[in-house]
Amino acid sequence: MENSGGITASLQGRYASALFELASENGVVSAVEADLEKLEEAILGSEDLAGLIRNPQVSRNEAAKAMESVAGVLGLSDLSKNFLGVLASNRRLSVLPEIIRAFTTIAAAQRGEVTADVASAHALSEDQVSALQQKLKEREGRNVKIRTSVDPELLGGLVVTIGSKRIDSSIRTRLNSLAHAMKG
Repeated sequence: MENSGGITASLQGRYASALFELASENGVVSAVEADLEKLEEAILGSEDLAGLIRNPQVSRNEAAKAMESVAGVLGLSDLSKNFLGVLASNRRLSVLPEIIRAFTTIAAAQRGEVTADVASAHALSEDQVSALQQKLKEREGRNVKIRTSVDPELLGGLVVTIGSKRIDSSIRTRLNSLAHAMKG
């Protein structure tokens, strides 16, 4: 795993690595990754859940019960439920979003793929995402998983981030560059 050294150096990386190893041993990496995607969507979609995982006043026991309920509603696997229980009892729920990102990175590296975060001014069609994925695959030399987001402030074009590399072809950046060049 190319990213494992940097990722596992952090607290969230150690948790993500431990979860990945358990999932690998049990042959459920895909299921756990799907569980974590559901959980990430739930955190982003619910201010209450986002507040719960960051609230230091919630006791370990209450947090564990709440996360068990959330896991039940989302239909998470036993391994994912148990993992959330460990995070709650260790008071580490606040770093859950970072753990999810680290797990996704580790799993992608294991599969030989990279993730590209693509921001665009308007939602991309399936065809546009497929074409972009193919171009990025040619450029990177490996499979590329694309996560899209919409940022109306870009005005047009794309901003693609793969790891520490950034390709910015947004109109906003071009206009800023032009304005800077005109100043002298």
